[in-house]
Amino acid sequence: MFKRTVIAIITLFISLQGQAGQTEVINVDVRKLGAEQFSFTVTLRHADSGWEHYANKWDIVDSEGNIYGTRILHHPHVNEQPFTRSLSHVVIPRNIRSIIIRGYDSIHGRSEQYMQLKLPH
Repeated sequence: MFKRTVIAIITLFISLQGQAGQTEVINVDVRKLGAEQFSFTVTLRHADSGWEHYANKWDIVDSEGNIYGTRILHHPHVNEQPFTRSLSHVVIPRNIRSIIIRGYDSIHGRSEQYMQLKLPH
């Protein structure tokens, strides 16, 4: 019994550790600039610990996985949480009605958490 309990606790710890520290998209502001151009301002939260583990990008995709823009984050934001960055003049075809913002970090890659929103048309 003790051995099974220890194994269960270790398994749970490893499972939680694998999900801990992923990038969280907490706010998105999107503005229409022109016929098919948009500006995105995205706020992320991540437990950046330095160069070894930090939120390193976010992207804009449709429901089919087509990527319309990527904002690379070139350095950790250890003392700036949450933090906000923008990406302008993103071209998205008129037939796309909603998009998904996905965050990434240098250890886990793409986060399981994302934000989906309708585009202003």
